[in-house]
Amino acid sequence: MDNTTATPGAASAAAGPEPVVLTGALFYIAIAFSAFQIITAAFSPLSSSVVRAVHVGFLLLMVFVLYPPLRQKWLGWAIGAVAFATGLYQWVFEGDLIQRAGEVTPADMVVGIVLIVLVFEAARRAMGIALPIICACFLAYALFGQYLPGELAHRGYGLDQVVGQLGFGTEGIYGTPIYVSSSYIFLFILFGAFLEHAGMIQLFTDFALGLFGHRRGGPAKVAVISSGLMGTINGSGVANVVTTGQFTIPLMKRFGYESSFAGGVEATASMGGQIMPPVMGAVAFIMAETINVPYVDICKAALIPAILYFFTAFIMVHFEAGRAGLHGMAKEDCPNPWRAIRDRWYLLLPLVALVWLLFSGYTPLFSGTVGLALTVVLIFGAGVMLGFGSMGWRIAFWIAIALACSAFLKYGIGAVVVVIAVLGVVLYVRQGGRAILRTALLALADGARHALPVGVACALVGVIIGTLTLTGAATTFAGYVISVGENSLLLSLILTMLVCLVLGMGIPTIPNYIITSSLAAPALLHLGVPLIVSHMFVFYFGIMADLTPPVALAAFAAAPIARASGMKIGVQAVRIAIAGFLIPYIAVYSPALMLQDDSLLETAYVVIKAVVAVVLWGGTAIGYWRARLNVLERVWAFVAACLLVAAVPVTDSVGFAMAAMLGAWHWYRSRSPGTPDTSVPDGARRHG
Repeated sequence: MDNTTATPGAASAAAGPEPVVLTGALFYIAIAFSAFQIITAAFSPLSSSVVRAVHVGFLLLMVFVLYPPLRQKWLGWAIGAVAFATGLYQWVFEGDLIQRAGEVTPADMVVGIVLIVLVFEAARRAMGIALPIICACFLAYALFGQYLPGELAHRGYGLDQVVGQLGFGTEGIYGTPIYVSSSYIFLFILFGAFLEHAGMIQLFTDFALGLFGHRRGGPAKVAVISSGLMGTINGSGVANVVTTGQFTIPLMKRFGYESSFAGGVEATASMGGQIMPPVMGAVAFIMAETINVPYVDICKAALIPAILYFFTAFIMVHFEAGRAGLHGMAKEDCPNPWRAIRDRWYLLLPLVALVWLLFSGYTPLFSGTVGLALTVVLIFGAGVMLGFGSMGWRIAFWIAIALACSAFLKYGIGAVVVVIAVLGVVLYVRQGGRAILRTALLALADGARHALPVGVACALVGVIIGTLTLTGAATTFAGYVISVGENSLLLSLILTMLVCLVLGMGIPTIPNYIITSSLAAPALLHLGVPLIVSHMFVFYFGIMADLTPPVALAAFAAAPIARASGMKIGVQAVRIAIAGFLIPYIAVYSPALMLQDDSLLETAYVVIKAVVAVVLWGGTAIGYWRARLNVLERVWAFVAACLLVAAVPVTDSVGFAMAAMLGAWHWYRSRSPGTPDTSVPDGARRHG
């Protein structure tokens, strides 16, 4: 039996690294959950509605067993079994439910109410109270909104209508977010879990450490680069914090960074993984489904902003290192980055294959399935290959594996499954091979565990989507934003940003995006902001919201590792990320930044403008370039950065001129023989 218990809400990312370990029966349930998702993704034996329902059933079962009421395991198992039965109800009575769509029977009412209650409670236990409270407000509005005054009131809906909307069909709990969670998201989480167990974290860390560890502020730069690379395979910001942070935060502290700043660097860099292609956060998949565009278009739109996001973090830690007089590691203590690539280059092949498939027009579901299958083939193949002493035999082995796997182009994914099965049998009968099989089982279980907070959030926000669809409440808010934007687009953008940041004080990025995009994104589209740009604007600030106090999920996840206050880490994270606040605004006024313009020249111009603006605002926040910036210089830099946001020739010209004047003056002043070395506070230089 599972020996893990936790108090309600203990799984919240805000509480720090996940303390849960899957053992006993729950371990095998997690494996069954992953196996179910893989089979349904690869072979589609069940309808989408059944897959969604069973997916939610597995989520609820695991949450209640992991976090049982009153810390009674038997009670958690009992409630979890009831929750799983609600999913089976959708499977068994699928035909009847379709035939009587819109008509709710007494049995349907019971099952629907139980499902809604358990989803709320599971979210509270897995994520804390904030999101359930917000969703409860929407549920209350659906039930009692007819009693509100003026335009806020709706025509009124009965309990059977609300339960039918939320508990059945595809516009409530089983809506688009759960569809995405049960297909794309779960597969990509498994993809990242297998690569992590295969040693991808070590590859990225060694590569970043070798390139930047010996440079000024090297440990912090290693955190930025390694977290950015992890973001290419893992779209979870909090997961990045608790994995890469275990190495990077102590490293930064050892070389002179304050605990809060070290935690802030890791939190900022890790959250950027959600916007880094090709494996972005769950929001990217939900966005693609919501606005009905190919996932690759989302990746293209996010590419430059993601690079700029990490450039922002990189340049901010560079300035901070200069201000504090922090040096890097000794070069001889840093690993050879190219040797790290040479030793583990094969781990990059699934990622390369994934990118090729996505940009070749294949669906994310197909691409994720193939990418995951190839990852397993590489892990199993590497284990089998250890028995070959000759290099010739090894080369021949990999050629044979490649030829066998290429059969999927003709025979489908089943060909790769056969290859995996054969390799698995070989590992099972060989000495040492079973350890690799156990690693694969651990990856399956870890994938299911990491999917819990994402899946539960997707299920609960279905309440919001169902309410907005049923009542049409989004139109009222959108009308308000439009009325503000008719006078000033900037005010509408600021209002949307504030909504994202305020909501993000209590809820993760996924529900934050769904709520805000449902309310504000249509209004921004009406005001002339391109569809993808408006949604990316909301997405970007949803990520930033996880860094802003008082409730900063990423910051609190880093707190136990950094041994510092989550609030202080959040303040430092905002300080590091503040320059990046300009990027989505620049994208709105110049959509070429998100590759929404065919002109490469225009895109290059906007990128240069964004880089200059980030450097200016970074200097304002940190107060350092080549030397310390005085108050007048920081104000000048701030004004110049603001002028570069708007796509107006006059403001651009003035902004570039001010930037050039400040840069020339600062370079001259910092090179002046009479200028003291102000990079070291209090006259004491800190060395690693």
